Amino acid sequence: MLVRDAMSSVVLTIGPTHTLRQAARLMSARRVGAAVVLDPGDSGIGIITERDILNSLGADQDPDNEKAHAHTTTDVVFAAPGWTLQEAAEAMARGGFRHLIVLDDLEPVGLVSVRDIIRCWVPERREASRALAG
Repeated sequence: MLVRDAMSSVVLTIGPTHTLRQAARLMSARRVGAAVVLDPGDSGIGIITERDILNSLGADQDPDNEKAHAHTTTDVVFAAPGWTLQEAAEAMARGGFRHLIVLDDLEPVGLVSVRDIIRCWVPERREASRALAG
């Protein structure tokens, strides 16, 4: 199975000047754990995750004053739609993260998460076990 089969193609995109509270509200409303941060004037494409917001709150920073750009990961590992889920999982394990931005022709077309991979692998593994038993 490929990343294009598992990824979420409706991606939450925010700007670098969104506050962390705004980012958290948008992520909560969309029920996602990450947002793509587009900053065409500076770093390009980055990602902010629920963990970034949690770390800021844990450091007693004010979510109404903290801007997304200060908490955005800009040294991002991107996936391609044609990667296998195994390749995506390996990239996540190597980098120690749970989300990959999926790029096609240098444009973000989706996000793939550990949850997406598990959602696809569990039925696949179940069917393989049944085939071996049957």
